[in-house]
Amino acid sequence: MSFRIVNPGALGKPRGWNHGLLAPAWGRLLLVAGQTDRDADGKIRGSTFVEQFRGALVNVLAVVREAGGAAGDIGRLTVYVTDLAAYRASRRPLGEAYRELMGRHYPAMAVLEVTGLVDEGAVVEIEATAVLPPGERPVRDA
Repeated sequence: MSFRIVNPGALGKPRGWNHGLLAPAWGRLLLVAGQTDRDADGKIRGSTFVEQFRGALVNVLAVVREAGGAAGDIGRLTVYVTDLAAYRASRRPLGEAYRELMGRHYPAMAVLEVTGLVDEGAVVEIEATAVLPPGERPVRDA
């Protein structure tokens, strides 16, 4: 995907994200529902904050790939956490997990602390917006 990075100087230099990404007019919009570290049976896999973050991002990428996209097609990530202090304390290993899956692609991002998530035992949920290249790829119906 050829996003144009939009980082106004007046907002300061972002680190590990971008203020904005402008998608090309020819792209197809994919809205990815919030994903936790759920397996196919609906059970949370990871026991640590970082494990659950990684698993949620893996699940986001599974949806993007199923629709014919890749990590670089993601223009926005919203990360919901139940413990902002745990997020802050885990920045280094979170960054390592992120780069393992996303490389050096940094979409526009937001992190929000919430009081709870729908999936029991989940401490992280990630939703995404991706812009996919033109062309249809059959997507399996549920």
